[in-house]
Amino acid sequence: MSDAAQPSAAEVRAAAEAVKAALDAHLAAVEQRSGEDDQAVYEAFNQLAAAAEAYDELLYDAYDEVTPFEIPGAEDTLPPYKGPEEPNALSVLIRRDYTVVEPQRLRAQAQRVADLDADTTAGEASAAGVVGNSVHAALGVLFGEFEPDEIASRHKEFGLEEGDSTLWVTATDEPPEPGEWLDVPFDQADPQQIVCRFDVSAVFDEELGDDDELDDDIEDEAEGELSDADGELDLGDDDLEPLDADR
Repeated sequence: MSDAAQPSAAEVRAAAEAVKAALDAHLAAVEQRSGEDDQAVYEAFNQLAAAAEAYDELLYDAYDEVTPFEIPGAEDTLPPYKGPEEPNALSVLIRRDYTVVEPQRLRAQAQRVADLDADTTAGEASAAGVVGNSVHAALGVLFGEFEPDEIASRHKEFGLEEGDSTLWVTATDEPPEPGEWLDVPFDQADPQQIVCRFDVSAVFDEELGDDDELDDDIEDEAEGELSDADGELDLGDDDLEPLDADR
């Protein structure tokens, strides 16, 4: 940045005074808060964050110095909660992504489920070939037989690799009418109704430091040794055992 574009000492001082005023306003809002989700506290927090960020930028531009404050970005925070204080109903929205990394394993496991269903159903014709070479059919069989949580815990058995996942818990005053949202189950999700959410992503792993990565490698190696000792080895498709379709 050129000298002409650098902020003056007066501008930096004014930004510092704005931070002090925002700190006082935030403390006052906290002291007078009316509940867990007081809008005045939320607004004072945002004003303090904006003032601190502006001061940090001016301080760096003028003096090449920084503050010890970490300002959370918009993507790191939820919008203010505007749902009922005492929810009478809730919705749990879950998304889990997978990659099909072993189609042959996926089809083999699905075919075994189909075969077991045929064997335990009186008068049922043979299920041989019901899956064939269709990944689409295999997914339908497996997700029709197993609960999503069981798929998540056993995804490697089914030839799947986990991707990102998220879980939203949203609050409402009244439960919807039966069948009301089945045609568009996710279109009415309102971020301002979120009570809490839980995210899992590989991007979080990439943010680990070198020490954390080393610790993870050691832990993974130890877990691998334990699995081998317990006989939980990675088997080929020919060695797969039939699944317990009856659970």
